[in-house]
Amino acid sequence: MPLGIRGPSPYRALMRISTTIFLTDETITPVRLARELEARGFAGLYLPEHTHIPLSPDTEHPAGGPIAREYGRTLDPFVALGQAAAVTERLGLGTGVTLLAQHDPIALAKRIATLDHLSGGRFTLGLGYGWNREEAADHGVAWGSRRELVRDRLALMRALWAPEPTAYEGAFGHSVRASEAWPKPVGGAPRVLLGGAAGPKLFAAVAEQADGWLPIGGRGLTENLPVLRRAWEEAGRDPKALQVVPYAVLPNPGKLAHYAELGCEEVVLQLPPAGADEVLRVLDAYAVHLP
Repeated sequence: MPLGIRGPSPYRALMRISTTIFLTDETITPVRLARELEARGFAGLYLPEHTHIPLSPDTEHPAGGPIAREYGRTLDPFVALGQAAAVTERLGLGTGVTLLAQHDPIALAKRIATLDHLSGGRFTLGLGYGWNREEAADHGVAWGSRRELVRDRLALMRALWAPEPTAYEGAFGHSVRASEAWPKPVGGAPRVLLGGAAGPKLFAAVAEQADGWLPIGGRGLTENLPVLRRAWEEAGRDPKALQVVPYAVLPNPGKLAHYAELGCEEVVLQLPPAGADEVLRVLDAYAVHLP
């Protein structure tokens, strides 16, 4: 795993450095990791989500090859982030990504609002459409309509977060009457970042539904950012409000400086799904990039 370089970092003052990790029953614990991240000055912790990984010979990881062991052992991100929130004061907390199509949106809206409230507004909702067809099918998700389902369920959750009781008539079997639904997220709604591969559909969804894009791996930003910015502005959004957060990045010489030059204010570095000794060794190597 490349661990970056030591020496002066011209982008340090410009960009927050967060982390992501597959926390499992075999890795460092959420409490230990959160404390170590905050002590070193990292900006945030983002956690992925998989409820289960069906044993199907038809499914491969999108990057190719077999699905890694940690995918089927992933901790529930909201429970783990709740533990992290309880032992920190400044550390940002996020999902990368929540598979919204697989959730009851009324229950998830409550869980998100509670975590954001109890953490003092530190939560970021990273959303994704998913890649594992069998996992989604077990949740009753029709694969071809999952993008529309995510849009619908996010709109329902925002109705529950609204300051006044607001009804929402969903198109996929979930609706909500005008209701009292507390607590509310601290800022009215958490920051929402939408993950997914670059393309017209994804960029239109980012511009309509989210506060920004969570590009996995951070590749191709030079070519794709102008396209996203055009879709964003055509949707009537403030050009200065767009947030692009490269996600699950392995730092190497020049990469973080490139993101800073592109205007990214945060980057999320990938940690190994390992025990405390290995994770802390990598954290110490990554800490050279901190402002």
